[in-house]
Amino acid sequence: MKNLKIAMSGTYSTGKTTTSYALSFLTGIPRTHAQTMREILPVILPGKRLEECTPTDLYELGIRRFTERVRCEASLSDGFISDGSALHEWVYGRARLKIGLNPSENVVKRNFNKLKLIPYLIPMLEFNKYYERMVKMHTANAYDIFIHLPVEFPIVKDGHRPVNERFRTLSDQFLLDIITELKIPYITAGGTVEERLRKITEELDLPIQMPMQEAIALAKQETFKRNSLEIEYSNKLK
Repeated sequence: MKNLKIAMSGTYSTGKTTTSYALSFLTGIPRTHAQTMREILPVILPGKRLEECTPTDLYELGIRRFTERVRCEASLSDGFISDGSALHEWVYGRARLKIGLNPSENVVKRNFNKLKLIPYLIPMLEFNKYYERMVKMHTANAYDIFIHLPVEFPIVKDGHRPVNERFRTLSDQFLLDIITELKIPYITAGGTVEERLRKITEELDLPIQMPMQEAIALAKQETFKRNSLEIEYSNKLK
């Protein structure tokens, strides 16, 4: 089943990047992804930090990621493993509408900043309906199966992820709710990277192209390089 279009699902710090790299190395199925918000931010909004973005800024970043993801996935018609999915940007935005634009802020500051959203509220809700429809239509047709990684590990506290545990729990539930609503098959794969890979390859009958430990070691190298670049982008804004 090498021609599957697989989406690696899960919220922040669930291991999507490492698992998607490892699965790609292990099976030979190409991996695709969209640039992260922190990578796109210096290009679209030079000098601005993610925590400083307005709702309009966040929608612009989200749509940029969505269109880039669609373009990358469309170039791989024979199957792919996507690090994340077209759902993720919208789900994160939906969670921020509920919790606050910067979930990592203390409660008092977060509630105060919610008041600043009032002028944006009606257009945000209206736009969000159209954004939701677009994302769901694409997702229903773009992926054959989701691999959902549950929240098992603490948030990586690198100083560059404006999220908290409530945000992770909420966005994780939103993802599962929408995948279920769209009737897309999914597998929940938890545990170590090796345990995840064994479950995924066995249940999907995927080909094996190299030893598992070699695939995991390569994946960890690629994830480290990617995370280092993201932090470098963020540090330039400080």
